[in-house]
Amino acid sequence: METLPPAPIALVARAADFAPHLNRFLTISRYLMGGSQSGEIMAWKLMFASAVLAVARTMPRVFVAPQGPAVVSDNAMEMELKPAPINPDWVLDGNPQARSSEQSASADGAAYTAIWDCTAGTFRWYFGWDETVYILEGEVHVTDADGGTRILRAGDVAYFRGGTWATWKIENYLRKVAFMRRTLPAPASFIYRASDAARRRLGRRKGGALN
Repeated sequence: METLPPAPIALVARAADFAPHLNRFLTISRYLMGGSQSGEIMAWKLMFASAVLAVARTMPRVFVAPQGPAVVSDNAMEMELKPAPINPDWVLDGNPQARSSEQSASADGAAYTAIWDCTAGTFRWYFGWDETVYILEGEVHVTDADGGTRILRAGDVAYFRGGTWATWKIENYLRKVAFMRRTLPAPASFIYRASDAARRRLGRRKGGALN
């Protein structure tokens, strides 16, 4: 499978889609630079440079060939877990004892898979990254920030958006697989989407299965 790295040609290809988001930025830049055409060009250059720097900071190994094994597999029920204490300020009731173990990580450090378990208790939890969970054993009562409630049991899958809080109530025991993905800054996310779109277009031209 061919993958195109973020590149200026991809940005040009998606410029029309991203233009509305730049409107305010360009308006301010034109005002500060006297409304000249050269000022607007400079604004675009600054925006592009900021996006590239954001990617460099967020994904420092994005252009480095992945290292390590191509496949990592384990038995989720037999992995050795180590204590992963819950922030005491988040605990609302009981004495929940959590453990975890990293199963694998992406080469760029932007995604992880882990096994996590916890004993009975009620606590708030902050999702710093996007997280998809698959319940292996037990059940948990989840209340989101808007007051919505649901019960997750063995076999259920749920997605928690990064930057949000939820309250978890575990009656007895819970064991889950957690798939975590770092949320990219807006400029970095734009570059990724633009390069991905260019990759799909190239695949259609070649008649390949890149999308």
